[in-house]
Amino acid sequence: MSDLDHRLQKFGGPDFLNVEVALSRAELFRAECKRLILETEKACRRMQTDDSKYLDQRVRDIRFLKKELELKLEEIAPEIDALLALNSRVMKALEKNKEALRVTILCLDERRKQAPSDRLHDEVNAELLKEWDTFEEVASLLQNVQEQISEQIRLNRSAKYHLEQDLKEKFEAQGIDNSCALMTIRSINNLQMSKPNLTGLGSSAVTPKLWENISDLNIAKAEQQKRNSLSLQALVESVLGQMSADMQKQLEATTKAFQVNIQKLKSTKGQLEEKLPKILSEINSQQRIREDLREAITENEHFLTLAQSRLALRQQRPGKEQCHDTAQAQLLAEVQQLIAHISKLHEEVAQSEEEQRALARCQLELKENIDSKASSLYIDEVVCMQHREPIIIPNF
Repeated sequence: MSDLDHRLQKFGGPDFLNVEVALSRAELFRAECKRLILETEKACRRMQTDDSKYLDQRVRDIRFLKKELELKLEEIAPEIDALLALNSRVMKALEKNKEALRVTILCLDERRKQAPSDRLHDEVNAELLKEWDTFEEVASLLQNVQEQISEQIRLNRSAKYHLEQDLKEKFEAQGIDNSCALMTIRSINNLQMSKPNLTGLGSSAVTPKLWENISDLNIAKAEQQKRNSLSLQALVESVLGQMSADMQKQLEATTKAFQVNIQKLKSTKGQLEEKLPKILSEINSQQRIREDLREAITENEHFLTLAQSRLALRQQRPGKEQCHDTAQAQLLAEVQQLIAHISKLHEEVAQSEEEQRALARCQLELKENIDSKASSLYIDEVVCMQHREPIIIPNF
């Protein structure tokens, strides 16, 4: 050590040593700061790279689920339209059935105007009542089908709504994450952003698995409703076909019963009309036979008068000539026979009058039956068949 150093150490001692220590520490601190800066920059770049990677992965995940949701939305939307079209067909079927039922009831009401004798054991009435039951059963079944379709439409729309809402949220999330991925230090200088909550995402936050499950659940629900829709459509198509066939079958059975009854009424009416001239002819014959009977009575009375006159004149014979001879016996027997003949002829006149009264009653009943059959024929052939003619049961 030189004399100068000894003097500096002697006069400046501890202060000099402190400076050296301070300088050394400062140099070490600077070196540490540079190292920290390099490490921090490296960590930031690594984290930025990781952020971009995870954000890109997130965007890909969202796109994948969006595609799944869009495909399912494309599948469920046509099912709603198909069910709406099917519901329209059911409504038309209800209207057709309602009109057919109205005509059936109208025919029953019209046929109540027939004579009671024409309604007894009537096959037409039996078929009309069956037709009424069939159409009411069809109406009830169609109402039930319509309710099922309406409920399935509601479920499909609910599934569609949740898919759309999920897609909307996915679209917004994708936009946000895309923006985050593209965001740089320079790009955020002009943005007015609120400070994020660094403690967490709040009560609405979900785990990645739950996030995926929510969309999977919406897709599964939509798929289930799609399957339900297809099953319901197949069932309704089958039911509509069966109902149309049942209605058509019963309609044909009733129409056939009408046709058979119309032919029966025509035949019966024709037979009755054929008998009417015979009744009138027989009434005239009875009148003529009574005239003949009365003429025969008059003629027999003349013969009786002649025989009685002969007997009276013979009573004027002299006493010894009052002989009961053959001539007297013949005259007495003739009077008895003529009286018996005249009595019998009077009985026949009375019987003929009774026969004519019976024929007159028969004529009246025959006319009433003919009028009744004509009325029934008009109701069935004209009124009812005209009402039923426009009824067409299509394939619903």
